[in-house]
Amino acid sequence: MTRATASGVPAKPSKADLVAAASKTVPDLLAPDLKVLFCGINPGLYTAAIGHHFARPGNRFWPALHGAGFTPRLFKPWEERELLPLGYGITNMVPRTTAAASELSPDEYVEGGKRLMRVVTRYRPRVVAFLGIGAYRTAFARPKAQLGLQQETIGSSALWTLPSPSGLNANHQLADLVALLTALRQWVEH
Repeated sequence: MTRATASGVPAKPSKADLVAAASKTVPDLLAPDLKVLFCGINPGLYTAAIGHHFARPGNRFWPALHGAGFTPRLFKPWEERELLPLGYGITNMVPRTTAAASELSPDEYVEGGKRLMRVVTRYRPRVVAFLGIGAYRTAFARPKAQLGLQQETIGSSALWTLPSPSGLNANHQLADLVALLTALRQWVEH
């Protein structure tokens, strides 16, 4: 991990930190019986360099989560542990760090789906929210899956697909993500 500033905020990673991040993973944020387990595609270099989920500036996960009412204020990536008392956790489909999700192979998604099934079976979240519909489609052989609640489950856990919050995803803007996450939050609260 990179060094922290005096305030405990991780320092911006250097180019060397980003290169070294390719060999790192980011630990899951898990607890039994979560309301929602958010599942990203895989860690990016910036995220792995500082060791916190959805950390790259421009990633819209944290603003969208707050905008949808999941958090009482806008959390920073290094405050991710504050999600657990609210009933939310984070994992990734594929633990391997890459500069872009396009570097992952279909086999990695399938293996990641199997790993995720073991995690979900063990921790039993009410719903798994996939932040990347393409990753879900590939991992679970559901090429026609649409955004939102899926018919399939993993054990008793419902499955919900959402777009990737990456700033590289130009197909969905922050307002779209907020609206889709709001629908998920409302479903969870019923």
